[in-house]
Amino acid sequence: MKKTLVLFAHPYFEHSTTNVRLLECYENMPNVTFRDLYEDYPDFHIQPFRERKRIVEYERIIFHFPIIWFGLPPLLKLWIDEVFDMRWISEGQQNILSGKDAIIITSVGGSEGNYTREGKYKTTAESLLTGLQVSLDINNIELKKTHIIYNADNLDEKQLDVFCAELAAILKLE
Repeated sequence: MKKTLVLFAHPYFEHSTTNVRLLECYENMPNVTFRDLYEDYPDFHIQPFRERKRIVEYERIIFHFPIIWFGLPPLLKLWIDEVFDMRWISEGQQNILSGKDAIIITSVGGSEGNYTREGKYKTTAESLLTGLQVSLDINNIELKKTHIIYNADNLDEKQLDVFCAELAAILKLE
Protein backbone atom coordinates (compact mmCIF):
# COMPACT_ATOMS: atom_id res chain seq x y z
CA MET A 1 0.00 0.00 0.00
CA LYS A 2 1.24 3.46 -0.87
CA LYS A 3 2.40 5.83 1.84
CA THR A 4 -0.69 8.00 2.20
CA LEU A 5 -1.42 11.38 3.73
CA VAL A 6 -5.05 12.10 4.60
CA LEU A 7 -5.81 15.82 4.64
CA PHE A 8 -9.10 16.21 6.44
CA ALA A 9 -10.93 19.53 6.59
CA HIS A 10 -14.34 19.98 8.18
CA PRO A 11 -15.31 23.28 9.82
CA TYR A 12 -18.29 21.70 11.64
CA PHE A 13 -16.81 18.31 12.37
CA GLU A 14 -18.52 17.90 15.74
CA HIS A 15 -21.90 17.95 13.94
CA SER A 16 -21.01 15.34 11.31
CA THR A 17 -21.89 11.81 12.39
CA THR A 18 -20.88 10.50 8.96
CA ASN A 19 -17.40 11.97 8.98
CA VAL A 20 -16.83 11.10 12.65
CA ARG A 21 -17.53 7.50 11.71
CA LEU A 22 -15.51 7.55 8.48
CA LEU A 23 -12.43 8.86 10.26
CA GLU A 24 -12.48 5.77 12.47
CA CYS A 25 -11.78 3.81 9.28
CA TYR A 26 -8.33 5.40 9.02
CA GLU A 27 -7.31 4.14 12.45
CA ASN A 28 -4.80 1.31 12.43
CA MET A 29 -4.31 1.61 8.67
CA PRO A 30 -0.68 0.93 7.83
CA ASN A 31 1.09 3.64 5.85
CA VAL A 32 -1.69 6.19 6.48
CA THR A 33 -1.02 9.48 8.24
CA PHE A 34 -4.10 11.45 9.22
CA ARG A 35 -4.11 15.21 9.60
CA ASP A 36 -7.03 17.45 10.54
CA LEU A 37 -6.34 20.88 9.06
CA TYR A 38 -8.82 22.58 11.40
CA GLU A 39 -6.94 21.14 14.38
CA ASP A 40 -3.53 21.98 12.93
CA TYR A 41 -4.42 25.52 11.88
CA PRO A 42 -7.28 26.88 14.02
CA ASP A 43 -5.96 30.39 13.35
CA PHE A 44 -5.78 29.80 9.56
CA HIS A 45 -2.04 30.60 9.55
CA ILE A 46 -0.75 27.78 7.39
CA GLN A 47 2.98 27.11 7.35
CA PRO A 48 3.59 26.43 3.63
CA PHE A 49 7.28 25.54 3.95
CA ARG A 50 6.56 22.90 6.61
CA GLU A 51 3.64 21.53 4.58
CA ARG A 52 5.73 21.30 1.40
CA LYS A 53 8.46 19.41 3.28
CA ARG A 54 5.86 17.03 4.68
CA ILE A 55 4.02 16.15 1.47
CA VAL A 56 7.24 15.12 -0.26
CA GLU A 57 7.26 12.03 1.97
CA TYR A 58 3.97 10.66 0.62
CA GLU A 59 3.01 8.88 -2.57
CA ARG A 60 -0.72 9.52 -2.24
CA ILE A 61 -2.79 12.37 -0.82
CA ILE A 62 -6.40 11.86 0.20
CA PHE A 63 -8.48 15.01 0.35
CA HIS A 64 -11.36 14.22 2.73
CA PHE A 65 -13.89 16.99 3.33
CA PRO A 66 -17.55 17.93 3.05
CA ILE A 67 -18.75 20.18 0.28
CA ILE A 68 -19.68 23.40 2.10
CA TRP A 69 -21.98 25.81 0.31
CA PHE A 70 -21.09 24.21 -3.00
CA GLY A 71 -17.35 24.41 -2.60
CA LEU A 72 -14.30 23.37 -0.61
CA PRO A 73 -14.11 24.14 3.11
CA PRO A 74 -12.34 27.51 3.44
CA LEU A 75 -9.28 26.12 5.23
CA LEU A 76 -8.70 23.43 2.60
CA LYS A 77 -8.91 26.04 -0.16
CA LEU A 78 -6.42 28.20 1.76
CA TRP A 79 -4.12 25.19 2.26
CA ILE A 80 -4.07 24.62 -1.50
CA ASP A 81 -3.50 28.32 -2.16
CA GLU A 82 -0.60 28.44 0.30
CA VAL A 83 1.06 25.06 -0.25
CA PHE A 84 0.78 24.43 -3.98
CA ASP A 85 3.43 26.61 -5.55
CA MET A 86 3.00 28.01 -9.06
CA ARG A 87 6.80 27.92 -9.45
CA TRP A 88 6.60 24.12 -9.40
CA ILE A 89 4.68 24.13 -12.64
CA SER A 90 6.92 26.69 -14.31
CA GLU A 91 9.34 25.43 -16.88
CA GLY A 92 12.63 24.35 -15.42
CA GLN A 93 11.35 23.90 -11.90
CA GLN A 94 11.02 20.47 -10.33
CA ASN A 95 7.46 19.92 -9.22
CA ILE A 96 7.66 17.92 -5.99
CA LEU A 97 4.07 16.77 -6.52
CA SER A 98 4.67 15.14 -9.91
CA GLY A 99 4.00 11.43 -9.89
CA LYS A 100 1.87 11.41 -6.76
CA ASP A 101 -1.72 10.35 -6.87
CA ALA A 102 -4.81 11.56 -5.07
CA ILE A 103 -8.21 10.46 -3.95
CA ILE A 104 -11.08 12.79 -3.12
CA ILE A 105 -13.54 11.66 -0.47
CA THR A 106 -16.33 14.12 0.10
CA SER A 107 -19.75 14.24 1.65
CA VAL A 108 -22.83 16.30 0.93
CA GLY A 109 -26.03 16.74 2.89
CA GLY A 110 -28.38 16.43 -0.07
CA SER A 111 -29.52 13.45 -2.06
CA GLU A 112 -27.83 12.30 -5.25
CA GLY A 113 -30.94 13.40 -7.16
CA ASN A 114 -30.44 16.98 -5.95
CA TYR A 115 -26.98 16.97 -7.53
CA THR A 116 -27.98 16.50 -11.15
CA ARG A 117 -28.52 18.97 -13.98
CA GLU A 118 -32.27 18.46 -13.52
CA GLY A 119 -32.15 18.37 -9.71
CA LYS A 120 -32.53 21.00 -7.02
CA TYR A 121 -29.02 22.42 -7.43
CA LYS A 122 -28.86 22.07 -11.23
CA THR A 123 -25.28 20.87 -11.06
CA THR A 124 -23.39 17.74 -10.07
CA ALA A 125 -21.32 17.28 -6.94
CA GLU A 126 -18.36 16.36 -9.16
CA SER A 127 -18.64 19.65 -11.04
CA LEU A 128 -18.32 21.46 -7.69
CA LEU A 129 -14.89 19.84 -7.34
CA THR A 130 -13.53 21.16 -10.63
CA GLY A 131 -11.14 23.66 -9.00
CA LEU A 132 -9.49 20.94 -6.92
CA GLN A 133 -9.38 18.57 -9.88
CA VAL A 134 -7.64 21.19 -12.06
CA SER A 135 -5.22 22.02 -9.23
CA LEU A 136 -4.26 18.35 -9.01
CA ASP A 137 -3.97 17.95 -12.76
CA ILE A 138 -1.78 21.00 -13.29
CA ASN A 139 0.57 19.67 -10.61
CA ASN A 140 0.80 16.28 -12.35
CA ILE A 141 -1.05 14.54 -9.54
CA GLU A 142 -3.17 11.74 -10.89
CA LEU A 143 -6.69 11.73 -9.47
CA LYS A 144 -7.39 8.03 -9.00
CA LYS A 145 -10.89 8.25 -7.58
CA THR A 146 -13.57 10.65 -6.41
CA HIS A 147 -15.89 9.16 -3.83
CA ILE A 148 -18.99 11.22 -3.02
CA ILE A 149 -21.20 10.32 -0.08
CA TYR A 150 -24.71 11.71 -0.47
CA ASN A 151 -27.28 12.25 2.30
CA ALA A 152 -24.46 12.49 4.81
CA ASP A 153 -26.78 13.95 7.45
CA ASN A 154 -29.17 11.01 7.33
CA LEU A 155 -27.14 7.80 7.16
CA ASP A 156 -27.82 4.94 9.54
CA GLU A 157 -25.23 2.60 11.08
CA LYS A 158 -25.59 -0.04 8.37
CA GLN A 159 -25.05 2.52 5.63
CA LEU A 160 -22.02 3.90 7.50
CA ASP A 161 -20.63 0.36 7.77
CA VAL A 162 -20.89 0.06 3.98
CA PHE A 163 -19.09 3.38 3.47
CA CYS A 164 -16.34 2.35 5.90
CA ALA A 165 -15.86 -0.88 3.95
CA GLU A 166 -15.70 1.12 0.71
CA LEU A 167 -13.17 3.51 2.25
CA ALA A 168 -11.00 0.59 3.36
CA ALA A 169 -11.15 -0.83 -0.19
CA ILE A 170 -10.22 2.59 -1.64
CA LEU A 171 -7.19 2.76 0.64
CA LYS A 172 -6.01 -0.56 -0.72
CA LEU A 173 -5.94 0.75 -4.30
CA GLU A 174 -2.48 0.01 -5.66
